[in-house]
Amino acid sequence: MDIRVSAAVLAAWLMPAAVWAQTTGPSGQAMAQTCYVCHGPEGKSAGPIAPLAGLPKDHIIRQMTEFKTDRRPGTIMNRIAKGYSDEQIVAIADFIATLK
Repeated sequence: MDIRVSAAVLAAWLMPAAVWAQTTGPSGQAMAQTCYVCHGPEGKSAGPIAPLAGLPKDHIIRQMTEFKTDRRPGTIMNRIAKGYSDEQIVAIADFIATLK
């Protein structure tokens, strides 16, 4: 077996579980699909719910974290935000920040 292959196998084996879960879990794009139910297709709401497209990553993370910790009142967002880990919120924000 090639030494580079062995090193890659060893590195993958030693990878911490949290990092492994991040690389094998759903992508930010996949998780953001649920946002479109209320915030409109591709985050472009035409209704009374705020659009997400065009928002900066840091703003999305801050808002989701405030919903998650009940520092920001909401009707349903508090319950939704609590279902995501901090890493998942960052992944969602990374993707949503790319929407124009």
